[in-house]
Amino acid sequence: MFIQVIHGGCTRQDELRELLQTWRTDVGAGDGWLGGTFGFTDDDEFFGVVRFESREAAAANSERPEQTAWAEKLTALMDGPPQFHDSDDVVVFLDGGSDDAGFVQIIRGQLADAGRFKALLADPGPLREMRPEIIGGTLAVEPDGTFTETVAFTDEASAREGEKAEPPAEMRADLEAILGNATFYDLRHPWFESAG
Repeated sequence: MFIQVIHGGCTRQDELRELLQTWRTDVGAGDGWLGGTFGFTDDDEFFGVVRFESREAAAANSERPEQTAWAEKLTALMDGPPQFHDSDDVVVFLDGGSDDAGFVQIIRGQLADAGRFKALLADPGPLREMRPEIIGGTLAVEPDGTFTETVAFTDEASAREGEKAEPPAEMRADLEAILGNATFYDLRHPWFESAG
């Protein structure tokens, strides 16, 4: 899987959302597009986490003239040039994302040891037992160790309650080492697109 994260300030939220919702009909998804998770933070930051089967499929999509024209419209609606973060080092954990999620958190940070984080996500038992409100998500790691984790929750109230749970000591140490300097972005009204 390949993930492209689009991130930037946007105060023209209604217009951007409308543009995003017309992408499939006006531009077309192209081969290899799997879906996306989208939303705005309370302080007008936009996130789009777009999934493709491969880097090659994403590149082929980007090279289409109609995609280029559409991307220019998107950029024009942003408050400044958006940032793009690409990764084909992707881990899907628990049940992955869900179009039924009521709340999504985007977590961005830097990993000194990506293997440590991947190992933690690879064993779903403790996480599922401790945090049943987490449906699942994705972890995308860039070559320099920068990561974007997208976590889908059933709803925000359950997520906040779950945050109070005290993890086992070993897991807590791992989480603090991995996420201690990360930035959390709350998407309280996420929306989703899926190829299926």
